[in-house]
Amino acid sequence: MTGGLVRCEWVAHRPDNDPMVFYHDNEWGVPEHDDRRLFEMLILEGAQAGLTWELVLRRREGYRRAFHGFDFERIARYDDADAARLLADAGIVRNRAKIAVTIGNARAFIEVREEFGSFDAYVWRFVDGRPLISGRSRLDEVPAQTAESEAMSRDLRRRGFGFVGPTICYAFMQACGLVNDHMTGCFLYIGGDGAR
Repeated sequence: MTGGLVRCEWVAHRPDNDPMVFYHDNEWGVPEHDDRRLFEMLILEGAQAGLTWELVLRRREGYRRAFHGFDFERIARYDDADAARLLADAGIVRNRAKIAVTIGNARAFIEVREEFGSFDAYVWRFVDGRPLISGRSRLDEVPAQTAESEAMSRDLRRRGFGFVGPTICYAFMQACGLVNDHMTGCFLYIGGDGAR
């Protein structure tokens, strides 16, 4: 508990000014419908593979700068010079495969938008348009993946996306509010009736 508020275990003992606490309190589990923000979170969750969310979150502004505010249409046009620029940018995770996948994912993202009208319309189909409310009381009860994240992963990979395994997809679903995994004791828990 910080600042008198009971929060999820993963931030419960951090100071109020910690970026992870701000993220927990203001973004995590909040339903997201803006395509650019959905793209940002898909890329950042993929960047986290093999690392920690805290490390990626601390480099988020570097990512926003390096990837032109996650403008997926611009990223889809990146060439070898852009890839080289990104590999030299200390503000992001400089991983050749993750950079290449980000560019490829931007292209696949545009194709999904063309087919469904928006990525939002596409991705929310995996939860029938409504956030799944977990109602878990402890962090060790939260799964690494679910049937929904497995289905999302399969379909994204079929469409040419990379770094979208079922665990990454579940983290993306949590981050963008398709799943609300705030613990039942957290001040941000949403009950089964959808009310906080």
